[in-house]
Amino acid sequence: MNNWAVGVSMAQKKDSTEDVKEIPESMSTKAGEDYGANKIQILEGLEAVRKRPGMYIGSTDLPGLHHMVYEVVDNSIDEAMAGYCDYVEVEILPDNIIRVSDNGRGIPTEIHPKAGISTVEVVLTKLHAGGKFGDGAYKVSGGLHGVGVSVVNALSERVIVDVFREGKHHTVEFSRGVPKSALKVKGASKKRGTTVTFLADSQIFSSLEYRYDTLAARLRELAFLNKGIKILLKDTRTEEVRENLYHYKGGIVEFVKMLTEKKNPLQKKPFYLSAQKDGIQVELALEYCDTYSESIFTFANAIHTREGGTHLEGFRSALTRAINEYKKKLGLDKKMDEALSGDDVREGLNAVLAILIPNPQFEGQTKMKLGNGEVKGIVQSVVYEKLCEYFDESPNEGKKIIEKCISAASARIAARKAKDLVRRKSALEGSGLPGKLADCSSKDAAISELFIVEGDSAGGSAKQGRDRGYQAILPLKGKITNVEKTKLEKVLGDKEVAALITAIGCGIGDDFDLAKIRYHKIVIMTDADVDGAHIQTLILTFFFRYMPQIIDHGYLYIARPPLYLISQGKEKIYAYSDEEKNETVKKIGEEKKATIQRYKGLGEMNPEQLWETTMAPENRVLMQVAMDDAVSADEMFVILMGDEVEPRRRFIEENAQKVVELDL
Repeated sequence: MNNWAVGVSMAQKKDSTEDVKEIPESMSTKAGEDYGANKIQILEGLEAVRKRPGMYIGSTDLPGLHHMVYEVVDNSIDEAMAGYCDYVEVEILPDNIIRVSDNGRGIPTEIHPKAGISTVEVVLTKLHAGGKFGDGAYKVSGGLHGVGVSVVNALSERVIVDVFREGKHHTVEFSRGVPKSALKVKGASKKRGTTVTFLADSQIFSSLEYRYDTLAARLRELAFLNKGIKILLKDTRTEEVRENLYHYKGGIVEFVKMLTEKKNPLQKKPFYLSAQKDGIQVELALEYCDTYSESIFTFANAIHTREGGTHLEGFRSALTRAINEYKKKLGLDKKMDEALSGDDVREGLNAVLAILIPNPQFEGQTKMKLGNGEVKGIVQSVVYEKLCEYFDESPNEGKKIIEKCISAASARIAARKAKDLVRRKSALEGSGLPGKLADCSSKDAAISELFIVEGDSAGGSAKQGRDRGYQAILPLKGKITNVEKTKLEKVLGDKEVAALITAIGCGIGDDFDLAKIRYHKIVIMTDADVDGAHIQTLILTFFFRYMPQIIDHGYLYIARPPLYLISQGKEKIYAYSDEEKNETVKKIGEEKKATIQRYKGLGEMNPEQLWETTMAPENRVLMQVAMDDAVSADEMFVILMGDEVEPRRRFIEENAQKVVELDL
């Protein structure tokens, strides 16, 4: 624990007056006196947190570990949204100690009138204690459940809180949620704000190794959503210090510009609105590009609502209505008398929608979907009004957008009318399963698995080797359409894509309904070579663009078949990498005594081998597809799979030297 001492000493070093500049003074002192002990309400204690940590942070693996950082940072962001903080610093110290500092008002330090202990201790040791309940200190807050820093305290081996407030430096230390002493004054200080330093508990978490890029993605997101705030991320675990400062004066407008940087925008600059109605703040930025997919990111009180909710419903409704009315105003109904659908008006759209709401209602602990009914009408009203104004004031850009939407509608209508193309209302909604699908006998989606297999040969082995009770096999012939640069009707016209959509059962686009999904494990199983990797990437692109909810719910997996079969006598050992193969050969003797078979494709395995190595739950290696950073994922698919060649060339040049093993 030597590095813990280093971390503390680094924090203490910043207490000296000559280092005050490292944490800027608060941007404002307005109404600071209103934030006191009387604003902190206690609802309950911490008893259940250590017993059931997953209920509070989602998991005890890496996502849960990083969630600990987000909970502490959210307190600083709450201060920023209230107008009292404009600088946050997140440091990953040696031994994976985290320190989060801000220049807000500082947690109140006086004795709490009901608890009889310092308010800092109340906030750190009482679940649901904070300024986010009732007539509290915050009108809006991302930390809805109010469990943030108290849960971090309960699930940390050690926590030190330093509060700089009213000219004094207060400090208190905790161990697994229990204060080691009462809050004490360490000395005078000209600084303002709060510093929380914590070491997550190795008794709780499977790993304490923080991923810089994962934290960077969330902090960058918060900087976009809080216009003008500066957020510094610093990693000092190695001699080469890594750091990034996130600061966006343009807020979500710059967010949208980043989304369209590798694309070809139709507008000179993004459309932007900021409006308030009935106590709800609505902020929207959008820009159309000549691409075929949509990229919409929604937030409520800085929480990324990946599954959308009422704010997204209101936005979509307003967008469709405004564009249809402008189409009519331009006299383009003669060109197309059919109303534009939601899919039509969102083709090529890049948008960021962020709302601030006093009492958000999220569905589930993960806060992935907003449920406030009143939000839909407010967002719909505000967005519709401002979009109509935009079209009237920017007729040239408005016409480009309308023409883009009409083009999308024409393709949709052509797809609907053509006999040889897939019709979503029939084949895609379960009128019959594809003939090539070898379905399982189970009708329970929760236990059913679908293996998407490359080619008929591997498909044949998989069909023979599977457990028919719960495992279904769908062999795909060749490479499916690259959906990143293909119109929807061509995507639906791909027989392999159509078979995939039909087998899964929940449709795509406006017709998507996750409740209709037929399998809770969808496994991509391709050969371990370049072609297999390409097919895998094409399938991943399809899911990311047309069924991202399947990824969000953790239903998508990638199988990892072995590369080698090592035989010595009757003993057979499977190796999944060259390193594993070499280690195995060393263990069993000289290489000449062992027979080594290199698998180039799944079709080379007989049914028993494929079952034993890649499909049997007790032996197989499955990699769950997750999306820590949807924005970076969007950018990567655009670069690797999009129309623009130059960004892809630059990416290859910058990353070619990192390739360790290339299978030709």
